[in-house]
Amino acid sequence: MADEQWGPAVRLLWGPPPGPPARGPRRGLTLEGIAGAGVRIADAEGLGGVSMQRVAAELAVTKMALYRYVPGKAELVALMAEAAMPDPAAGLDAALERAGSGWRERLGAWARELLAAFRAHPWLLRATVGARAVGPREVGWLERALAALEGCGLTGSESMDAVVLVSGHVRGIAEQERAVPGGGPGGAAGGGPDVELGAVLGEVIRLRGADFPALGAALASVAREGGQDQALDFGLERILDGIGLLVAARGTGA
Repeated sequence: MADEQWGPAVRLLWGPPPGPPARGPRRGLTLEGIAGAGVRIADAEGLGGVSMQRVAAELAVTKMALYRYVPGKAELVALMAEAAMPDPAAGLDAALERAGSGWRERLGAWARELLAAFRAHPWLLRATVGARAVGPREVGWLERALAALEGCGLTGSESMDAVVLVSGHVRGIAEQERAVPGGGPGGAAGGGPDVELGAVLGEVIRLRGADFPALGAALASVAREGGQDQALDFGLERILDGIGLLVAARGTGA
């Protein structure tokens, strides 16, 4: 069933590039060019703006010509995600090298690079969920996260769950940023998601502060000491703390 459902996308992502069709108006059309056109549309309008017709128009070909290379939208989105995901052999490997040899530092660097990828292409949040075909770049990212945990004494299942936990936190932060007017890192000109939420809650406390004393005290503390827009680092450090307890329990000291 899986091969039936995802086989065409898997072959496009992992197989040799298809040769030009025997007939067609654009023998120079490539999977890379098709994916790039889809990425440009998604970056400008979101994933909802992508269709086979739109991509064909972007490339100045007919939709039927596009179908000779890509059988449908699911395969198109798979190619787009692969194209938009940074090549791990480039920036990610350099970031991990700078982080050093410790699992905690390397997994933290991995998380921050992943957030940067989602910030660059917010539609990737929708394109990279659920059961689907994944390409070499995305698998390469998973490989490097798991490699960071090698020697820690965790089972394979524990290592996979740890990576899912970290990536889930990153995705949550990216989704929050995306929801802030203006989008992207820091959201609107007024600040990031924490600042925006703080402004709304501050108005609630101004009007009904007596009903929410704990919230009022927390917001007052933030106003005095700062600490907003640190949700990525705070959550990431707590997750790594928890993984660290498990690593310590295994007695490896890695």
